[in-house]
Amino acid sequence: MAGIVVVFDFDKTIIDCDSDNWVIDDLGGTERFDELLLTLPWNSGMDKIMEEFHSQGKSIEEIKEILKRAPLYPNTICAIKSAYALGCELRILSDANIFYIETILQHHELTGYFSEIISNPSYVDNEGRLRISPYHDFNTSSHGCSLGICPPNMCKGKIMEKIKESIYKEGIKQRLIYLGDGKGDYCPSLKLTEKDQVMPRKNYPLWDLIYTNPNDLKAQIHDWSDAVDLERVLLRLVQSNKNSSVQLIDSTCHALMPGTYDEILPKAVHVPN
Repeated sequence: MAGIVVVFDFDKTIIDCDSDNWVIDDLGGTERFDELLLTLPWNSGMDKIMEEFHSQGKSIEEIKEILKRAPLYPNTICAIKSAYALGCELRILSDANIFYIETILQHHELTGYFSEIISNPSYVDNEGRLRISPYHDFNTSSHGCSLGICPPNMCKGKIMEKIKESIYKEGIKQRLIYLGDGKGDYCPSLKLTEKDQVMPRKNYPLWDLIYTNPNDLKAQIHDWSDAVDLERVLLRLVQSNKNSSVQLIDSTCHALMPGTYDEILPKAVHVPN
């Protein structure tokens, strides 16, 4: 089904954890990372803690194995594969980092389902150390967002504006669905229009911000609480624009029967004034 672009956050949306904390906690660096954050922004702290892990003999292979254990549930995998099979273009917009995201997607054989991954640059240097850089170099200049809640290294709202420009240039009337959970997901949600949908994770910071400022969003709001909800809500929204009957069978997914999601899910959430 041409015309729908689904943009996913990654941490606590595709995977059910914060990938930075997942690695740091497993490697025993939680207290040290908290110390680093007293003087460094998060992104810089991540690069520094990776330097220290490397000096302690922690290898890239160890980090990869930890990332492969990050919780990514079957319903989320099914949602990704089914939305793709229904013709959606899928992208990731995340304040994690490219190495983490690609490692996890490759492990679950999901890399090919996404047309673009936008995140903080990262690479393994010649010494085998993971280097993590900010998406926006805040040491040189500000990204210019005036909302006041975007981290200095990334304004997802400005990136969302670029995504919208790129898809509108294709000459096809596109609809955006955005899924997220954190404060940084609020700014891109504000860039969506009346024909778009935002899927905030219930009782997470994005959901709280939306309900605190109910009149600021133009997009339709459809919340979700776990991987089962994510799959059901997303596929109902995708199928709502499709008139023909569809049945998808995947080796890792159950059959999606016509009408299933319309029957069991509520419509757009009403946001009180």
